[in-house]
Amino acid sequence: MIDENLTRIMAIDFGLKRIGIALSDPLKKFASPFTTLPNDDKIFSNLKKIIQEKSVEKIILGLPDKSANEKKSVYKNVFEFKSKLERNFDIEIILWNETHTSRIAEQRIIDSVKSKKKRQDKGLIDMHSAAIILSEYLDSIDN
Repeated sequence: MIDENLTRIMAIDFGLKRIGIALSDPLKKFASPFTTLPNDDKIFSNLKKIIQEKSVEKIILGLPDKSANEKKSVYKNVFEFKSKLERNFDIEIILWNETHTSRIAEQRIIDSVKSKKKRQDKGLIDMHSAAIILSEYLDSIDN
């Protein structure tokens, strides 16, 4: 049995190529960028490992604005990914509006990462976007 006081919440910034992951602290007060995973045939085994190792009790899945650039929009793909998460894991999944998180993440990275080469790592943006999604969610709940 998992001690609920030591569980965490995971946020996912879904992308067709990469998936950004952020985790809360056990008190569910703070969100931290955790990692970026390739969106490939190993994604669910990689997520399972994190969920088990970090005692994840809930997933917050970023949902892009449906109207934002329809051609590039991954809106429909997020719902398909959510269904696959539900089939693979017995865990609550909450969709969360992720509008503007990438732009906010880019600015945070510019402000905090000194190396221009490191700032160009798109995976950095993905996991920071996930952290922003998780921060917004954590701010919205009363612990």
